[in-house]
Amino acid sequence: MILRLLLILYCFPSIQVKENKILVKQLPMLVVCNNEVNLSCKYTYNLFSKEFRASLYKGADSAVEVCVVHGNYSHQLQFQSNTGFNCDGKFDNETVTFYLWNLSANQTDIYFCKIEVMYPPPYIDNEKSNGTIIHVKENHLCPAYWCPDYLKQYWALVVAIAVSALYSVVVTVALSTCWMKNKRNRVLQSDYMNMTPRRPGLTRRHYQPYAPARDFAAYRS
Repeated sequence: MILRLLLILYCFPSIQVKENKILVKQLPMLVVCNNEVNLSCKYTYNLFSKEFRASLYKGADSAVEVCVVHGNYSHQLQFQSNTGFNCDGKFDNETVTFYLWNLSANQTDIYFCKIEVMYPPPYIDNEKSNGTIIHVKENHLCPAYWCPDYLKQYWALVVAIAVSALYSVVVTVALSTCWMKNKRNRVLQSDYMNMTPRRPGLTRRHYQPYAPARDFAAYRS
């Protein structure tokens, strides 16, 4: 089926910019792994102050209108589907983006964007673009790392763990450094106190008792 769609995609003639025509560019292919997709359609026309209609069609003959928005920039735009698709989107002066979710594998097909200027006259629309093949994969055939939500959650968790680990290491090193420095200062202060010269205290002198010398000659006489 994908080969048939690729053949249809490249069999369309190149888009020619003609008078009173809008040029629309789309990606050639999108692979859907989590049942949702954003399809952006870039166009070359100034829709400011005009009433326009932007729609997304499914199939080589554009038989199914998937999603549509109608209005102008003075009112809030509402995307809707009349064919059972879940759709939303956003619109600016260069791009219209269709957001589809709850897609299934049997909705794999080629999708075309269409931009129309409804008012003021004259009516203008775009040449049929080459379209975008949206390939919706079955969940059991889709690697987990392909899913954007999984990637976001995974990397958010990795970053949070890394930041927490780095913070813990920095705090631990800082506290250890302060503790070692304080300990060293206390040791140096203790050694300084022990080496400080002290004034010797008064000591008592021990005097020998005085005894008069005896005259032994007097005893002999």
